[in-house]
Amino acid sequence: MDAPLWTDTHAPSVSDLPQSEVRERLARTVDEPMNLVVQGPPGVGKTAAVRALAREAHEDPDADLVEINVADFFDRTKKEIREDPRFSRFLQGQTEFSKQYRRGGKGNKYKREWSKRDMISHVMQELASYRPASGTYKTVLLDNAETIREDFQQALRRVMEQYHRNTQFVITTRQPSKLIPPIRSRCFPVPVRAPTTDEIEGVLSEITDREDVDADPMALNLVASKADGDLRYAVLAAQHAAVEGDGEITVESAQTALSEAGHDDELKAVLDSAARGDVGDARDKLTELLDDRGFGGQELLSELLRVADTYPEAFGESNLVRLHRLAGAVDLDLAEGNDARLHLTHLLAAWAGGQRELDGEALA
Repeated sequence: MDAPLWTDTHAPSVSDLPQSEVRERLARTVDEPMNLVVQGPPGVGKTAAVRALAREAHEDPDADLVEINVADFFDRTKKEIREDPRFSRFLQGQTEFSKQYRRGGKGNKYKREWSKRDMISHVMQELASYRPASGTYKTVLLDNAETIREDFQQALRRVMEQYHRNTQFVITTRQPSKLIPPIRSRCFPVPVRAPTTDEIEGVLSEITDREDVDADPMALNLVASKADGDLRYAVLAAQHAAVEGDGEITVESAQTALSEAGHDDELKAVLDSAARGDVGDARDKLTELLDDRGFGGQELLSELLRVADTYPEAFGESNLVRLHRLAGAVDLDLAEGNDARLHLTHLLAAWAGGQRELDGEALA
């Protein structure tokens, strides 16, 4: 779709959020800013809720809301972080922080020698130290925080303590248990449950009214039911249905949109890359599915296995059996909340290695 996404053009205000308990909790924090942990499954509107809060709390939300996806740090090399235009001004040249860092003695390092933790801590400290553009505080959003390493969480805790007067930290996560107790104790929890089918249907009805799109109530109910609590999926599927229906959402256009709204092509591309031994490309595609598409680790594993089983002729029965066998141990790691990207990449690497061995035996 070339048109603007409805998820962007119809970003909700706090009062528009479908979950009443989330509206109530966030409304309390507009006039009494505090650090927050916004927790819930993917697609339920965690990031949208934080942006809605920022629009109400700040006169200039574009300047006073700083969004950082944790993957921007932890899944990139130090060189990539240093050259990122959002962070380069903090990590290149000299600042008072870096001069002081080096003056501490022979054990201290130049910026070029910093560890990734040093770099991340410095960026967070610089961001937190800036005065807000409007009002008395600014908001720093750390999105998808379940992958934050414990050593960085300790550094983050110190930054939160030092700059609590003018910086509000908001952490969104699918797994709040991965946060260390000192972080959780400094944050007000905001659980965001999956919206019900009726709540999703209400959101879709509001959006289609604003877009002046004729929508069959049965079609909206179909989309809302199929979404299974994933509001982002429902909104995008409804927009797709409107395009398929030439400006109308009918049951037929909704069924077509829902059949095309999955990620099977992207999942197949991950498996294809691994099968030909390009694990790096497979990992990049996994990262996109985890961070941009909102998949959870176990959910993504299940979907990869489902798609693999759909194409037995492409991968071979013996390779599919081996993939399922390797997936058993990975599923346990994912259930314990371990790094999904790491374990899924190891799974694909092990699968690719074994497949090459079988191919070599066949050639011999």
